[in-house]
Amino acid sequence: MRATSLYAPGDVRVSEIPDPVLRAPTDAIVKVVAGAICGSDLWRFRGVNDFTPGLLMGHECIGVVEEVGADVGSFRPGDFVIVPFDHCDNTCAHCRAGVHSACVNFGATQTGQGEYALATQADGSLVKTDGMPDLALLPSLLALSDVMPTGWHAAVAAGVRQGHTVVVVGDGAVGLCGVLAAATMGAEQIIAMSRHESRADLARAFGATHVVAERGEEGSALVMDITKGVGADAVLECVGTDASMTTAFAVARPGATVGFVGAPHGVELPVGRMFSRNVGLAGGLAPVRRYLPELLELVMSGRIEPGRVFDATLPLDRVADGYRMMDERTAIKVLIEP
Repeated sequence: MRATSLYAPGDVRVSEIPDPVLRAPTDAIVKVVAGAICGSDLWRFRGVNDFTPGLLMGHECIGVVEEVGADVGSFRPGDFVIVPFDHCDNTCAHCRAGVHSACVNFGATQTGQGEYALATQADGSLVKTDGMPDLALLPSLLALSDVMPTGWHAAVAAGVRQGHTVVVVGDGAVGLCGVLAAATMGAEQIIAMSRHESRADLARAFGATHVVAERGEEGSALVMDITKGVGADAVLECVGTDASMTTAFAVARPGATVGFVGAPHGVELPVGRMFSRNVGLAGGLAPVRRYLPELLELVMSGRIEPGRVFDATLPLDRVADGYRMMDERTAIKVLIEP
């Protein structure tokens, strides 16, 4: 099959690799209908994270079940499924506590930017739709494999509630989904920090009431002006840098919580400020399976359309162009068609 691999920073290629095979009776093989490039993929693409040349890429996909292991009872070939990027058995103590991303049988999608993907713990991980969905729904269903549940997790971790003032730090696909999550949860005031016009426009469409383009101390000061000096009841940190985390804590009101879902790179926590102002930190790797049933219902009912974060669609043969577009921020998120 054809699949995307990373050979060096900036060097993404589509190569022929062996088709996946069932390795355990709990596995399933999914024929990918749509995959995606994630903002987190750019850390390796830019050479920030170490990797072994030839690394298979792509942890977001949806598709049709091709084959199932002997112990898989809830799915059969022909089912259309959402594949959470983090696989789980949905039965272990951590899953039962809602932390599916720490499952004792954890697995991860590796070839979402390819023709087939292996899903471990299929019964616990996969979520199927009622028959084949309309083509128009595919982008939103694909968003449920990672970015929408991740933005939702940031909002849940931050404790977003009806009437809250929420600040979202980060205007990538996850940050934009965080805006959508906060709006869906009933936040009254949502301040999106974005300096890119197209992203700011989508943030407003998703429910942002204010957009702050400035960064650093200037951006924090503007947020404090908007909130009349109080700060935010909840902050969603969706980037993962020290600068973004510093901003998140700077705009959090006393007693607030920062929900963080950006993979941390060089972050130093302001423990003194957290202590003196009683500001908490919660979040981490999103337990996608925990949120999928609710989010799928919201998508199918038309209440949310997270697929709008996809502003470019490319065939698999042009996946390298997609990486460049996202690296240069000329695209928010790229959908890949095998």
